[in-house]
Amino acid sequence: MSARVVITGAAGFIGSHLAETLLDRGYSVVGIDNLVTGDVANIAHLANRDFLFIEHDVTNYIYLDGPVDIVLHWASPASPIDYLEIPIPTLKVGALGTHKALGLAKAKDAKFVLASTSEVYGDPLEHPQKESYWGNVNPIGPRGVYDEAKRFAEAMTTAYHRYHGVDAKIVRIFNTYGPRMRIRDGRAVPNFIAQALRGEDLTVYGDGSQTRSFCFISDLVNGVLRLIDSDTNEPVNIGNPQEMTIGQIANEILALTDSRSRIVYRDLPVDDPRVRQPDISRARALLDWEPRVTLADGLSQTIEYFRQKLVDAST
Repeated sequence: MSARVVITGAAGFIGSHLAETLLDRGYSVVGIDNLVTGDVANIAHLANRDFLFIEHDVTNYIYLDGPVDIVLHWASPASPIDYLEIPIPTLKVGALGTHKALGLAKAKDAKFVLASTSEVYGDPLEHPQKESYWGNVNPIGPRGVYDEAKRFAEAMTTAYHRYHGVDAKIVRIFNTYGPRMRIRDGRAVPNFIAQALRGEDLTVYGDGSQTRSFCFISDLVNGVLRLIDSDTNEPVNIGNPQEMTIGQIANEILALTDSRSRIVYRDLPVDDPRVRQPDISRARALLDWEPRVTLADGLSQTIEYFRQKLVDAST
C-alpha cells in the first residue's frame, strides 16, 4: 500500500507542485484547501490520479478516515497583498491551522512538515541568514501578521515535537517562483513578468537596491522531499543563495520577455526587508541539497506559463 500524504494548502502554488511530485513518486495524496488564495485550476490535472481533494478550512478540526503517513502544512496566504487584505485569517491559519494539522499528525502518528518562511528573520541584521538567527521582526507592523503567524507556527511545531514526540520538521522557504503563481500575486517575479508581457511599466518599490534570492519551484520541492526523508528536526533554510537586487531581476525579466516596458519607482512598503539571502550550509550538509535550475531557465519556464495564462484570459 502506498504511503498517504496530506497537504494543506494543496491548491496553492507550492502545494500543487508538492502534490504532483509526490503522486509521480507513488504516494497517495489528500489535498485540503479552503481556496481563499488557492485555485482548483492548479490541481485539476490531478483529478484522475490517486488524489483526493477536500475543500476545508484547516483552522477547524481536520477529520480523515484511514492512515496518514505524512502531513505537509502549507496552508497560508504568502503574498503581502493577501495577508495585508486578510490579516486575521493569516494569523488564524498560522496558529489554529498549525494546531489542527499537528493534531492530525499526532493522532495518525505521522511525520509533520511545516512550511515556514524567511520572513521569520524579518528585516535581518544578520546577512546571509542562518537558521540560528532569531530575526528582527516588528510584531505590530503591517507585515507582522504573517511574520508572527509563522514564528508562532514554528514554536507550536517544536512544542509538539518535544512534548508529544511528533517527528516534526520545519522548512524556512526563501523567495520561490515558477509556473502556477497567480498573475496578481503581488510579489516581484509574477508582477514584473505580467507587466512586461502586457507592455506596462514595471513597478519597483524603493530604489530597487533591496536584495532577494530566487529559487525555482522544482528545486524547492526537491529540498522539501529530502527534508521529509531526513532525520533532522531543526529548521532548514531552502532557497537559492544567489543574491540579486530587485532592479536586477526587473531588468532580467525585461530582457527575457523582449519587452519595451519602462521601470518606474514607488515608495517602499513599511518594514520591507532590505536584504534576503539564505545560508544553506545546513541543507547542503544534512540533505545533500542545493539549487540546480539557473535563473534564466527558471524565468523562461515561468514567462511561458504567464504568457499562456494571459492568452487564455483574453479569449
